Order: sequence, then structure tokens, then C-alpha cells
Amino acid sequence: MRKQSTIKLFFQEAQQAGRFASLVVVSLLLAVPGVLAQADPLPSWNDGPAKQAIVAFVQTTTDTSHPDYVPPEARIATFDQDGTTWVEYPVYTQARYCFDRVATLAQEKPELKDIKPFKTVLSGDKAAIAGLPMADLEKIIGATMTGMTVEALTGQVQQWLETARDTRWKRSYAELVYQPMLEVMQYLRANGYKTYFVTGGSQDFVRAFAQSVYAIPPEQVVGTMGATTFGYDAAGRPKLTEEPRLLLDDNGPGKPEGIHLMIGRRPVAAFGNSVGDREMLEYTQAGSGARLMMLVHHDDAGREYAYGPASKVGTFTDALMAQAKQQNWVVISMKNDWKRIFPWEQ
Repeated sequence: MRKQSTIKLFFQEAQQAGRFASLVVVSLLLAVPGVLAQADPLPSWNDGPAKQAIVAFVQTTTDTSHPDYVPPEARIATFDQDGTTWVEYPVYTQARYCFDRVATLAQEKPELKDIKPFKTVLSGDKAAIAGLPMADLEKIIGATMTGMTVEALTGQVQQWLETARDTRWKRSYAELVYQPMLEVMQYLRANGYKTYFVTGGSQDFVRAFAQSVYAIPPEQVVGTMGATTFGYDAAGRPKLTEEPRLLLDDNGPGKPEGIHLMIGRRPVAAFGNSVGDREMLEYTQAGSGARLMMLVHHDDAGREYAYGPASKVGTFTDALMAQAKQQNWVVISMKNDWKRIFPWEQ
């Protein structure tokens, strides 16, 4: 009776103040339990097949009366990161980090200024840097991301994210996340799913910010794994040191391998954006029951970038597009499916 009396009072006050229409809405929300919970969970998505597929999948797999119901312990969703949840073009963010670290290293070791590929990076020649072969990139990664403790690397990455700015938008790289994908992650978690990163990026690099940027804890990050070595510091305290030795290349077939190694369950939903995610989507689809496989297609040159088969970064080949259509994977069009791309857009 108290709630009814309160609602009646709202109506009376609204009539007196000339705010009847707006307070009717408030009163209804107060009077009808669950109405607020039914708000659109994906407000940055345009209505269309992609959004409908996500909502239908969540409703189906969390409905205990549906034959495709998925028990909470099996609700696993995996996400690639670069190009799927934040900007990767024209250079991967981790590569930008490593290039910036070269300058710091050169101050500590001046001899690097005359040694390739460090000399190339320090020159600032964008064309030459873009043309660096994989062997040289591996040297740069090895020099900038190993030889320190795990904690030291985490601190360096976090400090860089606080200060570095993207050249196009002049914003922190942590701000260049895709708002629609943040909403998907939150929607899945609100319905009992665990969200994991399964990324080609270095595992400890992504772990440094996954919690603060995406609300994904470090133990739910599966990435390209480098070795660590146990030892003791000068004070006799145990430590782990990053080593330049590859344990897992978490790209292509390495993604299902990493999922099995680190998660131990086959995902029921997987999100990617390039040929490097194909095997993860195939592995996900091979399970029984309802499955959701989605690929982000970068086709919005105005708000972000448009690239595909010819790009060395985030390659989305014609063969991948054909496979997506044949196997009923959902291709997300940035241009058509997303109302806004970044959290800071109006």
C-alpha cells in the first residue's frame, strides 16, 4: 500500500507542476518490477541481423526450458582483441608500444642507435618501419618485452597507456575500444557468461590492462605466450623474469590450442575479425547446441577504417567472407550495424 500511495502522490504532484507525462513514466517503472532490466542491452547497435543474432543467442542459451540451454559453467565466450574490440589499424597497438620502448632502450644502450632494426625505428621513417620483416619485429619485441620481471613489464605497459596518444584521434589507446563490443561483453556477463580474450597479442601485454579497460581479469586472457624463468632478486625474494622464448603462438590454429590449454572448455560464442580467428570460430561451431560465431568487418572509412583482403593488418580475405556466408557466421558491418564506434562519441 505504501508503494501505491507514493505513486498516487507522484501523479498529484505531476499534475500540479505540469510534468504529468514524464512522471507517468517514472511511476510505471516504480510500479512494474523488472521494467528497467528490460532496457536495450545493446544501445550502440542498430537493429538488424547482427544485433538480433546476439540477443536471440543469449535468450536461447539461458532459457532453462529451451533444448539449447547452456548451463552456467559452460557459458564461455571468447574474443579476439586487435580489430575486434579495439583499433588495430594501421599498426597494432602492441607494436606501437614496442616502437616507443625502443627510444627508451636507446637511451640506456646508445649502441642500438646504429644497429638495425632499432636504427630503422629510431629514424621515424614510417615506410621503412612498415616494411620491417617479421624477423626484425621479433627482435624488437624480444628487446622491449623481455629481460624484466613480470611486474616490471606490467608497470611499463600501464604507464605507457596512461601517457601515449594515438596519432589520428589524439586519445589514449585505452579509449579506442569499440563501445558496441563492450556492450556485448557486459550483456554476456550479465547472463552468466565468462568472457575471455583469445588474442594474438602477447599475453602479459594484454593482461596489464584487460581488467581496467574491459573488465576481463588477467586469468581470463589467453594470448601469445612467452616463457618466464623463476629466480630470486638481490634481496632473496622470488621473481619471474620474462624470457625471449616462445611457448605458444596464439594465432590461427594456435587459438584453439590456447583455449584448450588455458580454458579447458570449448566456447559457445566466439568473436573475431580476421583470418587469424578462423580456426577459433571453426572450433566453436564444431560443438553441439546453439553456437554464435561473429566477425567484425572494418568497412567504415569515415568513422574508423576500411580494410580487408589487401591489408597486412587484420586481413579479411574474400575466402573468409565466403566461408562466413557458407557456415552462417555473422559478419558485423561497422558501417551498418554500429550506431557509434567509440565510448566518447555522441
